[in-house]
Amino acid sequence: MNNKPRVLIIEGSPRKYGSSAQLVQVALRGIKEAGGEAETLFLYDYLIKPCIGCVSEDTKYCRFPCVIEDDDFNKIAEKIIASDGLIIATPVYWYAPSGMLKNFIDRLTCLENMIFHTGRSLLEGKVVGFIATGLDSGVFMAISYLMAVLNSMGAIVAPWSMAYSHLEDVSKDEGALKDAYNVGYLVAETVKAIKQYNSNIGYKPDLNTKELAEIIKEYRVETAIEKKRRLSELSKMILREEYYIGGSSKH
Repeated sequence: MNNKPRVLIIEGSPRKYGSSAQLVQVALRGIKEAGGEAETLFLYDYLIKPCIGCVSEDTKYCRFPCVIEDDDFNKIAEKIIASDGLIIATPVYWYAPSGMLKNFIDRLTCLENMIFHTGRSLLEGKVVGFIATGLDSGVFMAISYLMAVLNSMGAIVAPWSMAYSHLEDVSKDEGALKDAYNVGYLVAETVKAIKQYNSNIGYKPDLNTKELAEIIKEYRVETAIEKKRRLSELSKMILREEYYIGGSSKH
């Protein structure tokens, strides 16, 4: 049985020789030296149609395999499901990931939405890292977007999970080189740590929300006196300020 961390790299650039793809090569070294194995997919080699928003009609309509069957998304999604980790690399197009990658991210909804079918997102527990490059501003905005979405879908964000550069020649960006290596290395290392934990780390949907609401109601009762005190003090401060502004102060 192969226990090596399996990391899938999704490259969202149409330029296989571009700067994000170059940093991916450094991340691959990190994966290898952490004892993992990796596969890189260039999204522009595939047909990825836009999401048709079926989840907005009915939650149950959106599931995996995606109902769009005449493109390559389901084939790539199967690779994601079989992987332990995922690294997403992209150029920055107007402060955001490439359009092709954005379409792909939208389509991942069918994996996340399986929580309403089977009780678990198919992205839950996948360890993720990110690489973004662009000569102008926006790299951190692009990464922040990807990080928020993947985490909201159940993925685990690795420590030191991002690498980015503004330089045209990324081989001269020492920080980006170190970061890219560590994105690969730490995604693989985090996968190993989770496997050793030997227990599911996931969202608990079946909760008694009435009991949880009672926690808040009890806290409101406990803090009622503090709320009354604070509002009273604020009221005095505001009245005092209005008094001075009105010119009624005596010197």
